[in-house]
Amino acid sequence: MLSIADLIKVYPTGTRALNGVTLKIDQPQVVAIIGSSGAGKSTLIRCVNRLIEPTSGRVVLNELDVTTLSRADLRKARRRMGMIFQEYNLVERLTVMENALSGRLGYVNFWQAYRRRYPPADISTAFELLDRVGLKGYQDTRADALSGGQRQRVGIARALMQHPDLLLVDEPTASLDPKTSRQIMRLLCELAHERGTPALVNIHDVGLAQSYADRIVGLAGGQVAFDGTPSQLTHQVLTDIYGEEDWSKTIRKVDKDDKKPKDRDALDRESAAG
Repeated sequence: MLSIADLIKVYPTGTRALNGVTLKIDQPQVVAIIGSSGAGKSTLIRCVNRLIEPTSGRVVLNELDVTTLSRADLRKARRRMGMIFQEYNLVERLTVMENALSGRLGYVNFWQAYRRRYPPADISTAFELLDRVGLKGYQDTRADALSGGQRQRVGIARALMQHPDLLLVDEPTASLDPKTSRQIMRLLCELAHERGTPALVNIHDVGLAQSYADRIVGLAGGQVAFDGTPSQLTHQVLTDIYGEEDWSKTIRKVDKDDKKPKDRDALDRESAAG
């Protein structure tokens, strides 16, 4: 599915953000990328879809070498990579429905996009996705009237409107309160598993990563310092990734309901709350 080989990124300042990262995702799973600030997490996510140009190395998605594509071919390839941003990246003056449908911009012609006239099948899919992410009835609400958690749900729906082969998620909970953060991570993981879509999630919160991800990759100094299951995240592993510290209160057991699927009424209540 996704293969990253010896990925290096050196910025013009001389900062070496990635130093030979090699990583493979060969099954539908949620992979959390953890590490301290400056470890290369965001750079890695953005090098995969070339929002940041890697200095060297290869990124291959479903046998397509993304790193060698022309600009025109890269635009086509990005349609298959759904990106979910920390800052939400919504158009504030547009409605929830219009923002969700923008995930189809790569598939419609200029005039359809300009007039915001999407095929009926896309509109139907958007309604279904908004319902699934807990935003039923919000389709005509402007984005600037939403809470942070609701905005992130719109961002998730928009990414899934692309029918992506891969989800790239950059700090989805950084601006959210603890309760909403759990709701968003749970929702992301449920949708990724339901659709069989692998997800690469850059996240600061080690506890959330351990509770929800299928696999954790730790970066330190632009290199992979750990690649394993949440249960393998030990005190020594966290020390290798972040440095010496008392990690006893960071590592936690998975709560009983953390990964339990939510019914539609529960999602609606969570959305209204956050």
